[in-house]
Amino acid sequence: MNDFLYKARMIEETIIRHRRHIHQNPELSFQEYKTSKYIQDALSSMNIPFKVLANTGVVALIGNGDRCVALRADIDALPINEETNLPYSSSNAGVMHACGHDSHTAMLLGAAQILKQMEYDVHGTVKLVFQPGEEKSPGGASIMLEQGVFDDIKPEAIFGQHVNPDAHVGVVEFVSGPMMASADELYWTLTGFGAHAAQPHKGKDPIIAASELIMHLQTLVTRQRNPLDAGVISITSIHGGSATNIIPDTVEIKGTLRSFSNEWRWWALKAIEEHSIAICKLHGVECAFSPVIGYPPLVNNDNTTQYARTQAEHVMGSEHVLDFEPKMWAEDFSFYAQQIPGTFWMLGVKPHSMQTMPGLHNARFAPDESAFVYGTALLANAAVSWFK
Repeated sequence: MNDFLYKARMIEETIIRHRRHIHQNPELSFQEYKTSKYIQDALSSMNIPFKVLANTGVVALIGNGDRCVALRADIDALPINEETNLPYSSSNAGVMHACGHDSHTAMLLGAAQILKQMEYDVHGTVKLVFQPGEEKSPGGASIMLEQGVFDDIKPEAIFGQHVNPDAHVGVVEFVSGPMMASADELYWTLTGFGAHAAQPHKGKDPIIAASELIMHLQTLVTRQRNPLDAGVISITSIHGGSATNIIPDTVEIKGTLRSFSNEWRWWALKAIEEHSIAICKLHGVECAFSPVIGYPPLVNNDNTTQYARTQAEHVMGSEHVLDFEPKMWAEDFSFYAQQIPGTFWMLGVKPHSMQTMPGLHNARFAPDESAFVYGTALLANAAVSWFK
């Protein structure tokens, strides 16, 4: 057995205890005060120095070398009412760790314990980043960077991981290059002039304009984008009107733009605005387009990914290290990866007894806790081996 996997197994009960406590006490993005206090207390009990950033973020240091590598976990939960019926289910009604951030935090605390125990063998400094607000724009990572998370000692590389309910326990997955998409929120308000539905000529119908706009937007993806470049425009909400015989004054539309290419992303945002205004003008309707710029694409560095994959093979065995298919999800680890070389990997948490399990952001999401020793070992090994 790999030495780091052995070390992780020796503290497995502690890792699971961390996870269950955090799972039972979830907090929404940028409100993780009790979670942050729990992390601080755990670090203090291990004599690991730390500081607080972004109100609830925690940054700790292990080792004392000039060179530095960073490990990151996110700590926030989602506005979901848990339906797992686990004995340690959420005690905070309507809030749940349905994306595995409780697991990420527990594994990083486990890695911290291993690293602290062997601190004299760490020939550099390991920076542990417990980050708030991954689930909510502008993303805790961007705020941590603004507040100088890397200013005191800049890491040469950063590593993070995410639990994956599509892969079985004992598997870890990597991809070099684009891994997840940018994510921008799209908001429109179309303002026309209300009228009786039997006299549409006396009004300016924002529903007709909205219908044409929604269909037209798809041509930006299907006809004005290289089919080999991933990109998605999805309209997810449309609200307007309240009766069968009234043409409303306004219609509100919401959606999302996803892309692996920043170049196409910025072109698409500009084109969406221009085309929206033009289509609405044809119908005599005013258009206010208000995008909220979100996370950039997550692009894994080739060198750090090859390094992390090789190290994972030492921990897991090469037959358990697989390729990850990029997804149009979004992840604010991308902000760190824009600043320094970084790699984000996916850790299998599906029980071997199941072919499928409830996925991320599902009220019944329940990862197999036996996977946590692997994630803990991967983090600790990647940090220590970086300096060799």
